[in-house]
Amino acid sequence: MGKPYRFLFFFLFLFLCSATASLAQELGAIAGSVQNEAGSPMPGATIFIRGTFIGTSTDRDGKFNLRADFSGGPVVLSVSFVGYESRDVTLSQPDNTVMVQLKLNPTQTNEVIASASRVEEGILQAPVTVEKVTSQQILRLPPPDVQVGLNQFKGIDVNSTSMIMNSLSTRGFNSAKSERLIQLTDYFDTQSPSLNINTGNLTGLPELDIESIEIIHGPASALYGANAFNGVLLQNSKDPFVSEGLSVRLRGGERSFFDGQVRYAQKIGDKFAFKVTGAYLTANDWLASNYSATSKQVQSNNNAQGSSLGYDAVNRYGDVDGYTFAANFPFPEVRNKTVFMPGFEEKTLVGNDGRAKSLKIHPSVSYLLTSSIKLTAGANYNRGTASYQSTSRYRFKDFGTNQYHGEIKGERWFVRGQSIQDFGGNSYDLTFLGNFIQTSPIAGGNTTTTYAQRYYGTYVNTYVGARTAGQTDAQAQAAAKAAADPLQLDPTSAEFSALRKQIINDATVGRGARLNPSSLLNEGNAQYNLKLGETADLIVGAAYRKFRLGSQGNLFSDTDGRIQNHELGGYAQLTKKFLQERLKLALAGRIDGFKNFDPAFSPRASLVYSAGSQRQHNFRTTYGRAFRSPTQLDQYVRLDLGRVLLLGNVDNGFQGYSITTGRNVDVAPLQLERLSSYEIGYKGALTPKLVLDLDYYRNYYNDFIGAQRFVGSADGTRPETLAAGRVLQVWTNADQEVRTQGMAVGLTYAAASFLNLAANYSLNVQDRSDVQNAEFQTYFNTPKHKYNVGANGTVLNRVSYALNYRWAQGHEYGLPFAVGQLTDYSSTDAYLGYTLSQLGLTLQTGASNLFNANNIQVYGGPQIGRLVYLGLQLEVK
Repeated sequence: MGKPYRFLFFFLFLFLCSATASLAQELGAIAGSVQNEAGSPMPGATIFIRGTFIGTSTDRDGKFNLRADFSGGPVVLSVSFVGYESRDVTLSQPDNTVMVQLKLNPTQTNEVIASASRVEEGILQAPVTVEKVTSQQILRLPPPDVQVGLNQFKGIDVNSTSMIMNSLSTRGFNSAKSERLIQLTDYFDTQSPSLNINTGNLTGLPELDIESIEIIHGPASALYGANAFNGVLLQNSKDPFVSEGLSVRLRGGERSFFDGQVRYAQKIGDKFAFKVTGAYLTANDWLASNYSATSKQVQSNNNAQGSSLGYDAVNRYGDVDGYTFAANFPFPEVRNKTVFMPGFEEKTLVGNDGRAKSLKIHPSVSYLLTSSIKLTAGANYNRGTASYQSTSRYRFKDFGTNQYHGEIKGERWFVRGQSIQDFGGNSYDLTFLGNFIQTSPIAGGNTTTTYAQRYYGTYVNTYVGARTAGQTDAQAQAAAKAAADPLQLDPTSAEFSALRKQIINDATVGRGARLNPSSLLNEGNAQYNLKLGETADLIVGAAYRKFRLGSQGNLFSDTDGRIQNHELGGYAQLTKKFLQERLKLALAGRIDGFKNFDPAFSPRASLVYSAGSQRQHNFRTTYGRAFRSPTQLDQYVRLDLGRVLLLGNVDNGFQGYSITTGRNVDVAPLQLERLSSYEIGYKGALTPKLVLDLDYYRNYYNDFIGAQRFVGSADGTRPETLAAGRVLQVWTNADQEVRTQGMAVGLTYAAASFLNLAANYSLNVQDRSDVQNAEFQTYFNTPKHKYNVGANGTVLNRVSYALNYRWAQGHEYGLPFAVGQLTDYSSTDAYLGYTLSQLGLTLQTGASNLFNANNIQVYGGPQIGRLVYLGLQLEVK
């Protein structure tokens, strides 16, 4: 029996054991309505029985009904709605005439979060910087991927490498890999086990099933462990006990864009509920088209853009450097210079795979073992096609994950487990594809001569002939290029099509471009919250995860079977309130152990003081230490890119020579990256309509993990000479401290129900004053200045709108694939909806990057242009 199914049988066993006792409860009926201050019904308001998982939501007329157990005394109904103050209603017996009126709170200062401290608390009292995005805000975000829309919130950077492939970061060191921020769905990790990346929302929740999104800024290893380094993104799904009925959303627009989503949830009796959510998205993808010369940091022997010798362009593949003129070549002008082939553009190699696609099917079941113990089990099927960027540009075609998860949760405890496996599908590496086309034997020629050899031979012979005939160097280079370029395989030919298909389908190392990883991650975690009197709490928890990496030698050094790796951790947090509960002290710590690294301890200490008559002014200070475990690729990769060999670095390290100076280089094995962080902040209501959110941080990184290139041997030993080695790239730790600092400020002004104004600004700075090793790349990849301004509201309870303008300052952006300068980039996003409440129907239109402004967020990535759509959303309760 497969491990994923063991989780389901385990939970089924517990269900059968407790079913008899739980069915014996006698429940009484409660019914009523929820209204606003004007007496209008409030559809979608949530009602929970405090201390239990029994809940529901109001229908389109604002009415609700549920059943409660009164055998233990009175019950308390907790009633809430986004943008309104929550209310508690105490009932001593069943009642069918409950009427609850909610008061408007447009600044949303009463929102409750659970991510910052792993227990529920008011968002104003959170000890760290945290953003909460509600379900209403999510459905008004115009971009096709919900995570792209998060860049309009304070301090959040989104890096898009295609339409539905992106990564999130806070406080610097952005990356298309999102390696310093963990992404969770209902607290389950959604990363690809092979690549240790979160593929945007490709493996996350469909928007119709997202109840809220919480984003922690900065280190959170004290409660979340490895790689909760610069933040945590938590997606919370909707509870089928509360959000019942059918929801459908259809959108279509430019670039042949189509997005269809459906969610159906049903409660059966008082104990059982299920939901099924499905989503399908497709569109013409954004493809990269940067033809500048690749930086010499990446391609050391590159020529200038436009050179008649050819040059390695960022987004051309197969522009291989197969011939370098010897130092004693007869014509000195070209000695030690390299000839490059023209190569192929990204759109040519991607060909018919140029559509972005995403398919998600997420079924789950929930059962109330008792009113305060809930069992949930589910499966997530995710597949998608998009482009990803790291050491190369990759076309993830039919890439996806299968995820099986289960949870048993009480009022103060939970036990969770999951198994997730990823699949490369038909994915391929564009650099490999271009290079292997060039180095393939000429079709139909009955020869072993390759296209590259024919090209270089023609180029050199033409050049020599032209110089011998008396032409200048420039004239000879031009003649050589004119003679050789037509000999590159014609992309419109049948031979090219057949060769492209052959190489894409071949996963053989050194011959094929197919990416074929299929790895597994099994994990489990548990937590218990102990009440220590009226003003103190202690939570304790533990977590275990095990990776089983597999690529058949295509990506990892796993030629002898799957690579096994594991992590184990335990944590605790003590919270105590003083001064009539205005001062909250929290002390947290976590110890993690690893297969390849020494144990790590991550402490966090915070103070939050709530001032004001309604505790509306909240001041916080936090100190935390965090750590980042090198990704599985950093530890175990073995990938030959031709010009450089990528190797994992958890064995005995490497010895070699500097590329630039030729001096000896010694590279130690990888260690954990460590961060010490200090933060102060304020969040509060300056007036009933004006909210200020302000934070400042300083970060100190030690053993910073970055890329280092040098000349060496694959076995780690130093070659006898510089010429005897080859260029290697490994990930290693800096022997110097890396420092960053920054601040962010956000203002929200609720002028009226039809006009809410928002603005935020972020500053992020890396201190490079003590950087000594110029060859060590930190890839800060973050705009120094950026800001958002926006407005949203509802007019006459029918028309809703949202408008946002985002701007970011240009900056250097580097990955092993490409390093270069981004110019300033911006985007204007807009949404407009018209609701026919009696039909449960909302007509929608929206646009991302409405004015098609420059919006390249990753160097070597695509322009994320304009996308305008029309749509509708149907809600049937």
